[in-house]
Amino acid sequence: MSTYAIGIDLGTTNSAVSYFKLADATARGNAQTMLAIPQVTAVGTVSEKLLLPSFLYLPNAAEFPTGALALPWNREQSKFVVGEFARSHGSKVPMRLVASAKSWLCHSGVDRQAAILPWQAPEDGQRISPLDAAAYYLVHLRTAWDHRFPTDLLAQQDVVLTVPASFDAAARDLTLRAAEQAGLPNVTLIEEPQAAFYAWLEQMGEGFRKQVKPGDVVLVVDVGGGTADFCLIAVTAKDGDVGLTRVAVGDHILLGGDNMDLALAHTVNQRLAASGKKLDAWQFNALTHACRQAKEALYADASLAHYPLVIPGRGSSLLGGAIKAELTREELTRILTDGFFPRASITDLPQSSRRSGLAQMALPYAQDAGVTRHLAAFLTRQARAMSAAQDAPVNVTGQTFIHPTAVLFNGGAFKATPLKERVLEVINSWLAADGSQPVKELEGAELDLAVARGAAYYGWVRRGHGLRIRGGTARAYYVGIETAMPAIPGMEPPVKALCVAPFGMEEGTQADVPPQEFGLVVGEPTSFRFFASSVRREDQVGTMLEDVAGSDELEEVAPIETTLTAQAVQEGKLIPVNLQAMVTEIGTLELRCLEKGGPGQWKLELNVRMKE
Repeated sequence: MSTYAIGIDLGTTNSAVSYFKLADATARGNAQTMLAIPQVTAVGTVSEKLLLPSFLYLPNAAEFPTGALALPWNREQSKFVVGEFARSHGSKVPMRLVASAKSWLCHSGVDRQAAILPWQAPEDGQRISPLDAAAYYLVHLRTAWDHRFPTDLLAQQDVVLTVPASFDAAARDLTLRAAEQAGLPNVTLIEEPQAAFYAWLEQMGEGFRKQVKPGDVVLVVDVGGGTADFCLIAVTAKDGDVGLTRVAVGDHILLGGDNMDLALAHTVNQRLAASGKKLDAWQFNALTHACRQAKEALYADASLAHYPLVIPGRGSSLLGGAIKAELTREELTRILTDGFFPRASITDLPQSSRRSGLAQMALPYAQDAGVTRHLAAFLTRQARAMSAAQDAPVNVTGQTFIHPTAVLFNGGAFKATPLKERVLEVINSWLAADGSQPVKELEGAELDLAVARGAAYYGWVRRGHGLRIRGGTARAYYVGIETAMPAIPGMEPPVKALCVAPFGMEEGTQADVPPQEFGLVVGEPTSFRFFASSVRREDQVGTMLEDVAGSDELEEVAPIETTLTAQAVQEGKLIPVNLQAMVTEIGTLELRCLEKGGPGQWKLELNVRMKE
């Protein structure tokens, strides 16, 4: 029996743990129920902090004295270092520092289970996989919790783990796998923007009814270390009660603090190059980490006009050959405020440029750095989708974009007040041009802690307390069906997309696909293709889209590679089947293939949890 609901924010830059006693009949209010996480902060020093920096350092076997990196629950020398010391020391030795593991976990262009991090480490250097890195962060959090609560082990509690709303099915599945690898086999996923909104609900208590009312549309803008997430939550009324419905989420945008750090580093690097100081790839990594620290310091202290940067030298005297530079506040404003949050029109959509035939493999960052342009695309695209829907949850009559009435900010980027003010300025300019009232900012909880607190609060709400956000799956899901056609040299059969889970399908519900002629390949390796759409709101189970090639409304998710069991007489044959789909309570889409006129049953599972 669980004693606590635990919320874990597994962030790109920082991770945190919040907890809620399930027996409590009322919300926590402003009580700071955050886990103080022990971590190495200097050689031979362990401190407790509410945030665990999501950085992992791979020390050389002889780099530190025995016991210098010991933790309260592990007096032996740690194999890896996680947290504050990993970040600070690793910025000086970037070839041994794993950063942005969460961003790599959602990168479909690499093998996320292969040892590829640190990305630019030497070939003979130590490396781990993004999956293992995420698992190590969770191991540290689990052991920290177990050390603090030895009679209520974390694996025995209700654990809610956060993911970006834009994580695809494969990234969410890998997140669950990392949790299982870390000794947490039973966790529930929640979108980070919704967790932030739950944190706001808890903070407001019943007072939230004075802040929002039926008819309001709350826009959650979440810009963290690795992703930019957008979410729309409608405030509704039914039988006199206020309700909350998540009506839309944004698509995957790999755009956040990591991009900002790189932009600052490139600016400083150009200045150094102009003065005759050329950095190699290793030193540029160190510069990027130094710019991250400078950015945080400048935003934390408005009186600072500049911040010093130190880039380690190469050779036997790393410190003696160090290169010194600085980051100025003017550069911070010009590059981050104007570059990443430009004053844009609602019609200024993200721009993409023609890529070179060959490109270096790295994180697939968004080509357009303008967060405000991505926001414009989200609001206009969702308005078109809802205007085409028969029962739209938001009234968009006469609107070219959805008009939010309130904005909730989340993510470490918005600890910088100028960035928050710029977003409000841009949104209000769009609304004013359309004759609407300015948005209201919903004052949220502490940005670094809101997601963890909201996740824990949601765990408590699931027990029947408080107000729950509804909405079902945030996308419609489709399975690829290969078209039957004669063999033509050089031409593959077109693929159709069959809707198996419509937009908003609730968890715990089941749907039978209307009978059609489907043949299932069994007894040999095969691949099942799946697609998702955040805008096709009207498709029902059984809707067939004729050709998915080039569709801008469908996004292909990671395929399922498998060999379905077969009897000897079935191997390599097409078995006639009917299809049945179910969204389980934990957010997994089960596609069941039932043999026509026979006992055969096969099941495919795709993690589609995008809500709560």
